[in-house]
Amino acid sequence: MERFAALLALLVLAFAGPVAAPLSAQGPGSDRMPVELVAEGAPQSGERWMLALHFRPSTPEWHGYWSNPGDAGLGMQLEWDLPAGWSAGEPLYPLPQRLVIGGLMNHVYEGAYAVLVPVSVPAGVDPEDAQRIGVVANYLACTDAICVPQQARLALDPGDAQADPRFEGWRAAVVPPLDSEAQFEFAGDRLRIGIPLPAAVRLGSPHLFLGTAELGGSDKPLYTATQTFRRDGDLLVAEIPLERIALPPGVQSDVPPRPETVEGILDLGEGRGLRFVAQPGDVPLEGAAPLSGGGEPVLWQLLLAALAGGLVLNIMPCVFPILSLKALSLAKAGGDARAARIDALAYTAGVVLACAALGGAILLLRAAGEQVGWAFQLQEPLVVVGLFVLALAITANFLGLFEIPGFAISGGSPSRGGSFGTGLLAAFVATPCTGPFMALALGAALVIEPLHGLLVFVALGVGLALPFLLVGFVPAIRRLLPRPGAWMERFRRWMALPMGLTALALGWLVWRIGGGQFLVLVLALGGLALFGLALLGLFQRRGRGGALVIFGALIAVLGLGMALLPQPQAQAMSGQASLLDPGEYSETALAQARATGRPVFVWFTADWCVTCKVNESVAIEREATRAAFAEAGVVALRGDWTQPDKEISRMLTRQGAAGVPLYLWYAPGGEAEQLPQVLTPDLLMRKARASEP
Repeated sequence: MERFAALLALLVLAFAGPVAAPLSAQGPGSDRMPVELVAEGAPQSGERWMLALHFRPSTPEWHGYWSNPGDAGLGMQLEWDLPAGWSAGEPLYPLPQRLVIGGLMNHVYEGAYAVLVPVSVPAGVDPEDAQRIGVVANYLACTDAICVPQQARLALDPGDAQADPRFEGWRAAVVPPLDSEAQFEFAGDRLRIGIPLPAAVRLGSPHLFLGTAELGGSDKPLYTATQTFRRDGDLLVAEIPLERIALPPGVQSDVPPRPETVEGILDLGEGRGLRFVAQPGDVPLEGAAPLSGGGEPVLWQLLLAALAGGLVLNIMPCVFPILSLKALSLAKAGGDARAARIDALAYTAGVVLACAALGGAILLLRAAGEQVGWAFQLQEPLVVVGLFVLALAITANFLGLFEIPGFAISGGSPSRGGSFGTGLLAAFVATPCTGPFMALALGAALVIEPLHGLLVFVALGVGLALPFLLVGFVPAIRRLLPRPGAWMERFRRWMALPMGLTALALGWLVWRIGGGQFLVLVLALGGLALFGLALLGLFQRRGRGGALVIFGALIAVLGLGMALLPQPQAQAMSGQASLLDPGEYSETALAQARATGRPVFVWFTADWCVTCKVNESVAIEREATRAAFAEAGVVALRGDWTQPDKEISRMLTRQGAAGVPLYLWYAPGGEAEQLPQVLTPDLLMRKARASEP
């Protein structure tokens, strides 16, 4: 009702405008938006001659309209008087602007602008002998409160036409055409347009100006509704919501046919645009990654989200095993202020370098066509084996089996190298987790400009290291820390417990990835590492030389042992028992589940994702959840990303997720709804009960 009232008021103003406007024998004047007819130069026989209609508002509050004015307004109409054989083409417009008044979307031009019109000059004629050309331009000039019809009668003598220096600027402002043909299809209540757009083209905040206003099928575009955009390589898919035109009761009308082509302008943001023509055809969504909110988030928003995500990552359960290292480093920073600052900076450098390196590797691999995401390195068996051996080594260090310079608590100044190494390790072990705020930031980082994406990963590292920076540079916080003493040695030994549990979890992951025989070989390698470290510790305690030689030899032997490990065969990862009895995720399985007309819950997990396991124990693997799903007839599917899986990777990319966990809920006949990455105990039960018939 509000939209109808606003439209009616605007139309009344449009027709009331001429009453207040000065009239002449020629009809409405053009005093609100004067226009002049300008040529690019003298016409040439057999060539295209470009003319320009240059509009200049009399005062800044007046604006003109694009060919499709939107919900209200009036597009320009031209009536040409040309010599015989001459013809005028379709007007070429600059990039329009959006103006919403009273809930109505208008496609407008504010300030001076020029519309170019190509005129075809027939071959074999002398343009200097041609008659004067004329054009009657009918258009609308509006402010936010009133609209006034305008009419201008313009003439130009081809023989006297001269080049105008302003023409190059006007030509540059015209939206250039796309050199490839787009496709369109109607999908329910949406118009879907697939536009070939090279992946290298930078997107700001895209918007599609629909030039074809008559869509047939009793549908009309909802110009004020949020447009959605998805991208898959060199294809950009735009979806425009449609509204069915309601007829008064008892009135019947033939359904208008669909258009043969759909035209428009794609606004790429930052003043850039492309003009396209779309033909009917299939516009696939498979593999297309969504751009949230009809455009990419602003860079500073992504950086802030990444910073917050890194900060929250300090307390996420997947990071708890390395909190022991952080606690020891905090204790070391309690004495000398200068040493504390150096320690904080060294630790921060390690964290940021690790996050930037991991982010850069992800971006490079994705640029090469690989479907990888956050924590992808944990899908590699040798990386997991290396982390297992490392966790064993840190556990042995905490128990006093041997000492690592910079990690041991000696009461002296902190080691820069040790703090840097702690930062590297903290960031690397934290990668299995995707906590709050990180989903938006890391998901967008994989689809925005690579340099900006790398900055997002750097911001994540700064957030992860921020508590240490505060401790190092804020004396008031350092004064709250307990003084170094004998308690630190006891604390270090207690911290062997979470690191030992981490090693145990990594050993379980080794078994899940490679099976029993592979686990036996890895355990033998771990035993060899512990034997070598015990020997190293013996030399250290007795003060004998050769400890460095033993350490180097141990590293060489372990490296050789890892290189000789057989490549484990891929294990079936869907065999874990679950109360929900889920099916194995695949694109076909999801399509079949949705076709049943029942609610569908899909969760994507991995054995190395601690957050996933916590969510499963808290919200998924519960008898109450199973009962609620059974009552509502929910179909459950599980996608295990412990090992690489192309179909799961495609779905993660399509949903704008950088990694797992990812939880999707499909209401009957509806599209995917992303659930929070940290599930509450009753969330799934509430979703199921809301879906009950």
